[in-house]
Amino acid sequence: MELRALRGAITCDEDSKSEIETKTTRMVKELMARNGLTPDDVVSMLFTTTPDLRAEFPATAARAALGLDDVALMGAQEQDVPHGLPRCIRVLVHCTTDRPRRELHHVFLEGAADLRPDLPQQ
Repeated sequence: MELRALRGAITCDEDSKSEIETKTTRMVKELMARNGLTPDDVVSMLFTTTPDLRAEFPATAARAALGLDDVALMGAQEQDVPHGLPRCIRVLVHCTTDRPRRELHHVFLEGAADLRPDLPQQ
C-alpha cells in the first residue's frame, strides 16, 4: 500500500446549505468510486471553497453523508482570484492504495471540468 493524493472539484449553482451538502457528497462519492476507495483507505481530506460559498462547510457535509467520522477533514478558503471559477468546492484526498499513480482518477465535475481539460471526463 502506498500513500497517494487525489484531487477533485465541483461547482455549485447557489450558496445554500443543501447545495453544498449535495455537491460535496457527489464529488467525494465519485472520487472514491472511481478509485475503489473505502473510508478506511482515506487518511485525510482538505477541502477548499471559493469565497462566494459560505452556507456550509464541505467537511461537515462529507463527514455526515459518508461516514467519515474518524478521518481527518479540514476546510479552508480558496484564494480570491478575479478570474477564478466561482462557487467551486475543491478537495485534496490523501489515501492508501495498491494502485499505481497512473491508474488513479481525479474527479472534476460540472463547471469544474474546465479546471482540468486535460483529464478525461467520465
